[in-house]
Amino acid sequence: MMDEEPKMIRHAGLITVISDTICPWCYVGKRRLEAALKILAEDGLGFDVEWRPFQLNPDMPDDGMSRRDYRTAKFGLPESDALDGHVQKVGLQSDIDFRFDLIERTPNTLASHVMIADARRAGGLVMQNNAIEALFAAYFTKGRDVGKADVLREISLEAGFDHGPDVTAELWEFVQEEEKVLRRSGLNSVPTFLFNGRYLMNGAQPTTAHVEALRRAAAQAARASKLPLSGANA
Repeated sequence: MMDEEPKMIRHAGLITVISDTICPWCYVGKRRLEAALKILAEDGLGFDVEWRPFQLNPDMPDDGMSRRDYRTAKFGLPESDALDGHVQKVGLQSDIDFRFDLIERTPNTLASHVMIADARRAGGLVMQNNAIEALFAAYFTKGRDVGKADVLREISLEAGFDHGPDVTAELWEFVQEEEKVLRRSGLNSVPTFLFNGRYLMNGAQPTTAHVEALRRAAAQAARASKLPLSGANA
């Protein structure tokens, strides 16, 4: 019996994920998107994924604040605990062990978004994705304070690059302006997903929803460019 030939993957487009590093649904959404991309790869469709910044709490003090105090003021203690419990159950379905009990502070996330931009500068989209995963895991599963410069540098080294020594004021300004542009566009919740710069969906939708939406978007893009949808039989 002959071995099956490897499936050819056609680049179908760019997925932009707008997220915040302390958004648990963004972490869940990342996992569900990754599962969808594996399914779509079986169809011969490949996608680049980039991450762009959004701050859920842009007015958070630079050194953050007690998570318990912040959540109690925002939701009330019983509701906060109930929300955490729900997210923990959903996270387990995506192999995420949310440890909200380890998180002492809610940080200002601007510095973490600068780290993500620096990761892309250092190693392109692959390194940016590594940094996103490392930040989510550090904050949500280990309770590390991703608002602190020394913690961010440690996480960057774990992700495969060195963040800190050569970060410029221009990079901080770039990230701040990018976030402002997204906010001015009317975006007010994350995660939000774009395909080739156009709105695709919002929220941590099921993997099947990602698959269906991306198949439709890729087919539309292929028709627009008069390219065959599948690279396997081109």
